[in-house]
Amino acid sequence: MNATDAAYTVIETITQMAQEQRPLMLRVLPEGGESNFWTHYPKGDARDAKTKSRWYYHVHAPGSRDEGEHGHFHLFLHRTQLPKGFEPKVWPPQGEDCKAHVTHLVGLSIDTIGIPRAWFTVNRFVTNEFLFPADVMIEHLPDFNVDQTKEDDLVNRFVTAMVALYREEIAELLRQRDLRHAELVVEHGDKAYEKQSGVEVLSQIPIDLDTKISSLDLE
Repeated sequence: MNATDAAYTVIETITQMAQEQRPLMLRVLPEGGESNFWTHYPKGDARDAKTKSRWYYHVHAPGSRDEGEHGHFHLFLHRTQLPKGFEPKVWPPQGEDCKAHVTHLVGLSIDTIGIPRAWFTVNRFVTNEFLFPADVMIEHLPDFNVDQTKEDDLVNRFVTAMVALYREEIAELLRQRDLRHAELVVEHGDKAYEKQSGVEVLSQIPIDLDTKISSLDLE
């Protein structure tokens, strides 16, 4: 999906959600929109039947989330979407026995009315991922697709399109993530990628959808 097609899909899905008066969070959370802090929605994550890319949404407790945020998506590629035999830069403590063989692509923060507000990357321990270098992740950004999970179709298509629309910005965030990791290695050694480093968010940029879409030559 190119940026133009992605922009049209983002506009279409957000418009339809507004028309139906069901914003993103009400399509992801249980009936009534109530959530338990930190719980993954949906249970077991939303997994694409074809690509194995996945997402989940969760809500942090007050005081541990950014002002204006309702919750955020964590977006993943599956290890099978990366080069066969390519070794992770950093492994989960469980190694091959890790339950989820995924690598974290990016986080997507959503505001209290269901509009995307920021992209961010996190330290390895946050999602217990198989960590791959930024250049590998950037090469495989076009492979992220969650159009065929069992969850709400508008949410699936919106998330896929957002990654395609912001591919350049996500690439830069991943490069910044690796630079921040390098700084943490100097300070913490092998613990740089773990909770002992004390650092969760490694890079972040705000989202202004109107400005982004206006920058494209849409007919």
